Amino acid sequence: MHLSLPRPVDIVRAIRSHGVTARPRLSRPRGLAPSARGSLRRRGHTQAGFTLLEMLVVLVIAGLLVSLASLALTRNPRTDLNEEAQRLALLFESANDEAQVRDRPIAWLPVNGGFRFDLHTDDGWRPMRDDLLGPRRWEGGVTGVAISYPGSDSSPDRIVFGTEAIDAPVQITLYSAVGRATIVSNGSGRFEVH
Repeated sequence: MHLSLPRPVDIVRAIRSHGVTARPRLSRPRGLAPSARGSLRRRGHTQAGFTLLEMLVVLVIAGLLVSLASLALTRNPRTDLNEEAQRLALLFESANDEAQVRDRPIAWLPVNGGFRFDLHTDDGWRPMRDDLLGPRRWEGGVTGVAISYPGSDSSPDRIVFGTEAIDAPVQITLYSAVGRATIVSNGSGRFEVH
């Protein structure tokens, strides 16, 4: 028994007679090694990978992230102390305003490891429990506090914010292992860090 296989030319004629056209042949790029030509033919002349611009964008983003991480890891303790003093000065101004609005004195006093604000009621001094003037722990490495009124020899343990806008000048000094920061009031209800 003898089998006869159709010739390739006959197969192409049969396909064309049914209205099917063959795909055009890809031209081979000249000057490439045979292995490179084969890989281009398999991929259909499309290139895979990243452009130079994409790589540069990724490198810039990575560089920014590394620099931000290094800044966060190397905070200056002196800056932390000054930020705590600024935060406390703003709380003093808020307490001063709150005392005037409530028409009741509010006192600030340092306690072990932090500080709190007390409101004077008919029953005496009561700790405030709200979000703004509630008890807080020290931040910024604060280890000690000194309160002084310029021109006075006394060393009070608290500052009282009265119901009037004008009050006596006061200085609050925060101490830490790296130095100190002083909060100064001139008696007009505004506080500055020196």
